[in-house]
Amino acid sequence: MDYQQLLRDAMDTARRLPARGRPADYIPALAAADPEAFGMALATVDGEVHGVGDWEHPFSIQSVSKLFTVALALAEGGDGIWQRVGREPSGNPFNSLVQLESEQGIPRNPFINAGALVATDRLLELTGDAAGTVRDFLRAESGNRLIATDDGVASSEARHGHRNAALAHFIASYGNLRNPVDSVLAHYYAHCAISASCRDLALAGLFLARHGLRTDGSRLLTRSEAKRVNAVLLTCGTYDAAGEFAFRVGLPGKSGVGGGVLAVLPGRGAVCVWSPGLDAAGNSVLGVAALDALTTATGWSVF
Repeated sequence: MDYQQLLRDAMDTARRLPARGRPADYIPALAAADPEAFGMALATVDGEVHGVGDWEHPFSIQSVSKLFTVALALAEGGDGIWQRVGREPSGNPFNSLVQLESEQGIPRNPFINAGALVATDRLLELTGDAAGTVRDFLRAESGNRLIATDDGVASSEARHGHRNAALAHFIASYGNLRNPVDSVLAHYYAHCAISASCRDLALAGLFLARHGLRTDGSRLLTRSEAKRVNAVLLTCGTYDAAGEFAFRVGLPGKSGVGGGVLAVLPGRGAVCVWSPGLDAAGNSVLGVAALDALTTATGWSVF
């Protein structure tokens, strides 16, 4: 199979869209992203990596980091994380506060901001360095030792993170944070502000395609745990557009407002696409379109 041509065709199809979205502007450091940037990478479970466009250009992974945060919290501490965060779609924007009070500080899922704060808190509790644990995992799985937090982006998020601070304090008021709020927020911003490329993220996401196995053959998650993470990705990984993403793409996936989308093909590989222009839900317009084109052309889907 000519993976390179499949990726080119998918990107070409997406580029024909008249609407491209716009970069996130509520985080000033992200607003400066090149709206024309576009890259796509496919890593297979056999060890092949293919890419087109800006696939090796690092970008701010933002909420894509939440996938790795909850997986590592699960790996380090077991199923206890699911007592503190749910597994249901929120039906609300990723930074919404409206459900937390009625649900007594238990976020709907680990991929909205409130849930990711709880997962960050759990990983911080288990390791003492949540952001560093995520960064080191990405470095190890991708083989790229240069992956690091962009301090400028992290600082920008912290300066404009009033809603995230409100979420964290609200969760803490219900006793669902074990570490100081400021520490949780600092680690949350630091892992969201990690810079990595499509290549890096596709390789790092392979553990879910391998049903829990890392690139060195060691087991991060049990097969059952990997299945469950993929299930929550499918239903919750693209905010309140998860139904549309499942309908169009048919794969577990996690998006970020930096324009990245990482999708998992269980048993086959992982695909990451990056284009900074976002839709109203915070998902990459061209990224989702390219994944739609790829899965339509190949029939790759969990359905």
